[in-house]
Amino acid sequence: DPRHPGMFGFDEWLSVSNFFDVDPLMSRGGKFESFRGDSSEIVVSEAVAFLKKHRESGKPMFAVIWYGTPHSPFKALPGDKEPFADLAEASAHHYGELRAMDRSIGTLRQALRELGIAENTMVVFCSDNGGLPNIKPDTVGGLRGYKASLFEGGIRVPGIIEWPAAIKPRVTNYPACVMDLFPTIAEIVGLPDSAMTKPIDGASLVRLFHEELSERAKPIGFRYQAQRAWVGDRFKLLTENLAKGKFELYDLIADPQESRDVSGEHPQIAEQMKRELLAWDAGVDASFDGKDYPEGAVVPPDPKPIDWFRTPQYRPFLDELGKRWEYERYLKRAKDTGD
Repeated sequence: DPRHPGMFGFDEWLSVSNFFDVDPLMSRGGKFESFRGDSSEIVVSEAVAFLKKHRESGKPMFAVIWYGTPHSPFKALPGDKEPFADLAEASAHHYGELRAMDRSIGTLRQALRELGIAENTMVVFCSDNGGLPNIKPDTVGGLRGYKASLFEGGIRVPGIIEWPAAIKPRVTNYPACVMDLFPTIAEIVGLPDSAMTKPIDGASLVRLFHEELSERAKPIGFRYQAQRAWVGDRFKLLTENLAKGKFELYDLIADPQESRDVSGEHPQIAEQMKRELLAWDAGVDASFDGKDYPEGAVVPPDPKPIDWFRTPQYRPFLDELGKRWEYERYLKRAKDTGD
């Protein structure tokens, strides 16, 4: 894959084409490697090994752990699934996966303590999207919408930052997003503003580590297919289809379930947020087209999307991969369509 993690600056990486759960087949720097056990514990074990290897270098370390859990097709170890035996099959596997993830996070934090680096290590935990509608008990906390929706159930996720040397533990309602992580890390390591290629999405959260902030300088924008959302401290503007031009305004403090459109009660706020959202959306398009950045600062366009199992590089391995439970239905689909 030309878009492997090394292209983006990682010195070492263990990767997969998509989902991975039990006994995964992974790629270490581009070479297949088989593993035994739960994927959450495997990736944490690899991360801990990386930290141990480089701890004595005296250089700052940066490790990213992208869990495969919880993601369909769900598959938990029998011992992790057993406590949820009264749930439907998919839900039992889903919560079993989370049990293994929780255990692996404990392993990671314990390793940081044993290595003597926990005090001055920043650990960030978050998710990429909301839960699925067919998992019970519900995974979105009673919010409206699920994964693939820009209602809060689809985009509001857990966000935890632990840094014992710099952060006194507390809970905050300050709205933040993953776009804030890059400027936050840049400020922590002392990267000067002059070194940053503009525009930059997100804002540093460093001040939030020490004090409660009243409001964001700019709302958070979301795009997914035809949907758009503009999330401020109190109000949120949303459209489920940008081309149709119908926008709704919600008061997230009074109505976190987004049950009542209040654009008629606050027309000026709705109109102002609409102008801001459309300007931001046009700016994102410009960035994608390379118009915002100087020559040489933009990577080549992504190649035309193609399923991994349809690429020539994977063809020699398809018979063997077809025996694995997580790939079976995808490879059957490819066979049925003549690919």
